[in-house]
Amino acid sequence: MRVIEREMNAAISEQREWKKDNTMVTNHNGVSHVFLFGNKIAEVGDNFIVLMDGGWQTVTTKSRLNAILRAHGIGHEAVFQKKHVWHFRCADQSVIPFFSGMRLN
Repeated sequence: MRVIEREMNAAISEQREWKKDNTMVTNHNGVSHVFLFGNKIAEVGDNFIVLMDGGWQTVTTKSRLNAILRAHGIGHEAVFQKKHVWHFRCADQSVIPFFSGMRLN
């Protein structure tokens, strides 16, 4: 995991404001909001994660989302790309199409 992603996850865990380079974490009412280049890509609460692509399905977006899932998700959840299409691997290893705004409980 990249240093910026470790720092991002620390800010999420500590529910504090943080910004470095192209990534920012804000907090409102116990929910961390993660932004990449000003586009919201995730919301992380005590018992949920909302994943978004911010309108850009890039390698960097996918990397940030997977870092969030490794630190705050369950099991082996991941976002991955196959034949230019994004997919989501669930904790039970099943695969579903990724869609921006998907909520994990």
